[in-house]
Amino acid sequence: MTTKQALEQIGATLAANDVVLFMKGTPDAPQCGFSAAVTKVLSQLGVPFTPVNVLEDDALRQGIKDHANWPTIPQLYVKGELIGGCDIVREMHKSGELRPLLQDKGVTLSG
Repeated sequence: MTTKQALEQIGATLAANDVVLFMKGTPDAPQCGFSAAVTKVLSQLGVPFTPVNVLEDDALRQGIKDHANWPTIPQLYVKGELIGGCDIVREMHKSGELRPLLQDKGVTLSG
């Protein structure tokens, strides 16, 4: 995949899904502790999300960093907006800010 194709795929994925997690690995088999931690938070809240494994393609892995000008992975997006990486997601969950943010954006939680 080229960089242009990666950026187009990222845009299409964000447009088509309310909650997207660009991560290393998959929810069932995360390939880094940070991706595992964000997956765990989303699961605890009952957030339906679309995972994107950036390890499948180098252009995709670099493209998501370029897209948001955010150097690390995982990256959590809600309604196309970057919420943040692992530290931000964990802190928002711990402080109680994450659930209302998701609900305010119209995300239905099952947890």
